[in-house]
Order: sequence, then structure tokens, then C-alpha cells
Amino acid sequence: MEAKEQDVSLGANKFPERQPIGIAAQSHDDGKDYKEPPPAPLFEPSELTSWSFYRAGIAEFVATFLFLYITILTVMGVNRSESKCKTVGIQGIAWSFGGMVFALVYCTAGISGGHINPAVTFGLFLARKLSLTRAVFYMVMQTLGAICGAGVVKGFEGKTFYTNKNGGANFVAPGYTKGDGLGAEIVGTFVLVYTVFSATDAKRSARDSHVPILAPLPIGFAVFLVHLATIPITGTGINPARSLGAAIIFNKDLGWDDHWIFWVGPFIGAALAALYHTVVIGAIPFKSSN
Repeated sequence: MEAKEQDVSLGANKFPERQPIGIAAQSHDDGKDYKEPPPAPLFEPSELTSWSFYRAGIAEFVATFLFLYITILTVMGVNRSESKCKTVGIQGIAWSFGGMVFALVYCTAGISGGHINPAVTFGLFLARKLSLTRAVFYMVMQTLGAICGAGVVKGFEGKTFYTNKNGGANFVAPGYTKGDGLGAEIVGTFVLVYTVFSATDAKRSARDSHVPILAPLPIGFAVFLVHLATIPITGTGINPARSLGAAIIFNKDLGWDDHWIFWVGPFIGAALAALYHTVVIGAIPFKSSN
């Protein structure tokens, strides 16, 4: 009887919990050689003399160019038809945005991090994942890429048609207030940037080897879902470079009247996501006074 009880005791402890959750996940090393990466410096002058720095900026430019080219061309294709039933419709537009993010993040993650979005860059900067020097450079290259991408679409579609169909520009749709549009952009960008933080978390990468491979998938899917929800409200910005590129090439009052929303909203959403992931999900401990 005593031997049987010993067997039961051994059996209960033979298979320990493989993946701890909550606070245990923060302190359980599981044999992994993991070390929290140090915060990026605010200014990094040495980056300006590094080819990898400029290569990363070029990658952001090309990725954002391709992003705007494919997505705005899809929007214009839907607008060209008299009936949306003959086109890919809103679902197709959402898929083009989400699919391109998935593909481009996969292609450029190892070069620049695959931001393709000033709001993502801003959120990662607030979390000290990159320097201010790199963040500003990325935003400039993303914006230039977006302008060029939208410009190529206008060249394909022709000035008259492009202008008549609003050029893929973001604006608050009739029936919604500016507050509605701002709220949609804040929440939509929060979903995106929160997903970026979760999918690229170094701690998860150390614990789960499959996470880095799958990272582009949830990011692209988050973009797809946000577009499904908010295309009827704002056309879905959640990317200031995308909104600015389309507005500059369209260059009509409709594209500029609400344009501030597509910068303020995404930056607020990105800041909230950075704060939430860093303070709450990252479980930063508060030191006691004792």
C-alpha cells in the first residue's frame, strides 16, 4: 500500500506544467538562455555611418511603395465597377491590405523589422525598441514610399477617374462624426500595434520557437479584421503614411478636411498599445519601499 502511494506521488509530479502562465511565465526560464534586450538609446549617431541603417530605410520605402500600389489599386478597381457584386468588394479590399502586410512583414522583418507604418514605428519607439534617429528615418521613408505608390496608381487609372473616385483617400464617411472617426482609428491602431508587440515579443520567441515564423500572420490578419470593421467609417487608415500618400496624390479638400484624424488617432492608439504591452502584459514589477 505504501509503495502504491509512492507511485501515485511520483506520477503526479512526473509531468510538470510545460508552459506556465501569468506571473509564472515571467519568472520561469524553462532552461532557455533568455535575456531581456537593453532599451535602445534615444540618439544613436553611429547608425548614420552604417550601411545597414540605410538599407533598412530603403526596405521600408520599397515595402510601403508596394503596399500602397497594391491596396489603392484594389480600391480603385472596386470603385471602377458599377456594382460591387462584380468586384472583390469590401472583403477583397480588406484582404488586399491584410495580405500585403503579411507578405511585406515576412519579406522585410529581417532587414528593417517590417514596420511599413509610422504608427507601428512610433509605438516601438515609445517602448524603446529603436532609437529616435531610426524612427524618424523610417517614418520619412515610409511616407515617401506611400506617395510614390499612390502616384503610380494615379498614373495607371488616369487623373479624371482617379479624382472622381476619391483616389483611395481616407475621410470620415457621411453619417459619422469626427469623433466616431477618431475613435475608430484609435481602437483600430491599438489592435494592430498590440498584435505587433505580442507577435514579436522576444520573451515568447525564447519560449516558443515557432513564434518568429508565424509573426507576420497575426499582424496581417489583424489588419484584415480592422479593415472589415472600419472601412465603412473612415476607409480605414491606421497607417499615417498610407493616408498621407493617398491625400497628397488625390489633393482635394475631401482628402484633407479630416486628415488630422489619420495622424492623431493612429499615434494615440500606438501609444496606448505600447503602454499596455510594456506595463501590463510585460508585468513590470513595482519595487516595495521595504
